[in-house]
Amino acid sequence: MTDAKTPRSPSDLALTVGVMGGAGEDVAVQHLRLAEQLGEAVAQAGCILVTGGCPGLPLAAARGAKRAGGTVVGISPGLSLEEHAFKFESPTVHHDVLIFTGSGLMGREVVNIRSSDIVIIIGGSSGTLGELAIAYDEGKLIGALTGTGGISDMAESILAACNKQTGARVLYDGDPCRLIQQLLEVYRQEHFRRPSVFCRAAGHQDAVSNEMTRDETDPICGMQITPETAAAKRTRRGRRHYFCSLHCAGRFDDVRLVDPLSPISADQS
Repeated sequence: MTDAKTPRSPSDLALTVGVMGGAGEDVAVQHLRLAEQLGEAVAQAGCILVTGGCPGLPLAAARGAKRAGGTVVGISPGLSLEEHAFKFESPTVHHDVLIFTGSGLMGREVVNIRSSDIVIIIGGSSGTLGELAIAYDEGKLIGALTGTGGISDMAESILAACNKQTGARVLYDGDPCRLIQQLLEVYRQEHFRRPSVFCRAAGHQDAVSNEMTRDETDPICGMQITPETAAAKRTRRGRRHYFCSLHCAGRFDDVRLVDPLSPISADQS
């Protein structure tokens, strides 16, 4: 069983870090270098970099991540590779995978944010402001690489003016490596379930208030948990099962894959 403060082990899913920022032509060279350093730090930390598949600062971060041997996923506004490269004039270099949303420049922002465990804002203008707003509203862990101009240098005052509690946590630092270290520390120690718990609580308060607080038993490890603090849920033959970790949920899935009719009990752990 994984530790409660470590949501994903090396054998599970890697953390995804989204870098959202200025994609224009007039980006300062020193800001591009900082973005590259940020991408390198993401890769060196063993995380997957997510970008909007766009030029500018996100592309510089992708270049840095690839240079450090990392994996880069681009969330494209286009419907196809042709549309990505021609209509939106977006790059393919330094990306391992492109996800074609067909949603346009604004529509793909939600996919960007929801595909990222951690969101980092660097420079940027109106598009980056939209991504910051979505990430903040959805309770994400957010980093702002300060000293890169644009929205990242204004984020603190913008969010203060919003005066809204969403469960989001925002860290500010001008050093890319230090920012990544701080974000990962906060995520692993305290933030890893906050967005999902916040959304469940906010969206289903009336319907599941009693269900979310009653004690349940993880069928794999036997741990007592509540649905609100569970890492995963499965429904089997009309019965809901709650799990303390993705590791236990994965063991449950494996047993079902081998023998769908097999009973599940804690002594199988």
